[in-house]
Amino acid sequence: MIRIVLGLAALVCFAAAAVWIRATLSRRAVTHRLASEQSDPDLWRLAGADERRDLLLSIASIAGGLVAAGLAISDIETNLGLGAGVVLALPAIATLVGRARITEGTRLAAARSEVEQRAREVLTQDELAPLQWAARLAPSALPDLAGFEIGQAYQPGSGAMAGDFYDVFAVDDHRVAAVIGDVTGHGIEPSITALQAKYLLRAFLLQFRDPGQALEQLNTQMSELERGEEFISLCVLVFDTDAETLRYASAGHPAAFVWHSREVRPLGATGPLLMLDPRGNYHSREIAWDLDDVVVMYTDGLAEARNGDALFGEDGVASMIRRDPTASPDVLTKSLLEAARDFAGGPITDDVAVLVLRRS
Repeated sequence: MIRIVLGLAALVCFAAAAVWIRATLSRRAVTHRLASEQSDPDLWRLAGADERRDLLLSIASIAGGLVAAGLAISDIETNLGLGAGVVLALPAIATLVGRARITEGTRLAAARSEVEQRAREVLTQDELAPLQWAARLAPSALPDLAGFEIGQAYQPGSGAMAGDFYDVFAVDDHRVAAVIGDVTGHGIEPSITALQAKYLLRAFLLQFRDPGQALEQLNTQMSELERGEEFISLCVLVFDTDAETLRYASAGHPAAFVWHSREVRPLGATGPLLMLDPRGNYHSREIAWDLDDVVVMYTDGLAEARNGDALFGEDGVASMIRRDPTASPDVLTKSLLEAARDFAGGPITDDVAVLVLRRS
């Protein structure tokens, strides 16, 4: 009788071991997947701890089965043997009774780790998306264009999503376009509008020689979006290296400044804000563009750097250009930002984009 009880205890222990071995293999698959995906270390460690726990329970069940089998084939015929069989069998019986929960728990743990990993990936994407979006609007690297030195800077005020943008590209073999703009508001919607405006304008500048005409086409297209209170200020310059001219048009944008013939001169607006009036008129103007001339373009966050009621203003921008017009575009860009920060006595709270080009 005692041998029968011990034999049954051994079988129950081995059956329980099979349950824990399956659970261990399932946990190991999850651990290996997390490791291969280079997932969050915390997830990997938790999965590894669950795997080690199930492995220990597998080993304990096998050991219990071996002990019970050893006692069954021995000559033990005492109540001690019977008690040993019962003690060894109880945990195994509990495992078999709850095997459905164990299997379900293992499956849920695998599913949970996958969900948590996907959630962490989504959070990472959410963190990176604004930076990647900003890099499309205001790239840190611009193309190398023969005959031009270029400096640029972009500084978001609050959060990485903003409506400031700039662009520099070759229109053809002897013409280069430089664009800077700002969409009212903050967040994802102005950023979407800015991206649309940036690449639509690029297409129109490739289609039309006159930047004023390109702005009219852009205004017509963007006004159809009906974005409520969204408006775009934008300045576009087209440099003709053969004719040695600069043709510009501005849709209500803060005045760009040109250093030419030892003077700083503003390039004022030549039309209203984009999306303000679908039938708005835009024209362009043309000036000379000589060797070593400099143009400074910026968004209103620079001029509106505030110290109490006083603004850094367009005069502050022009003053910095006059201070050292021979500085490289990179140096001049940094100097403008530092001067605005010094004036404000701290960080600039609005979005700022600055673009500086020199003919070299």
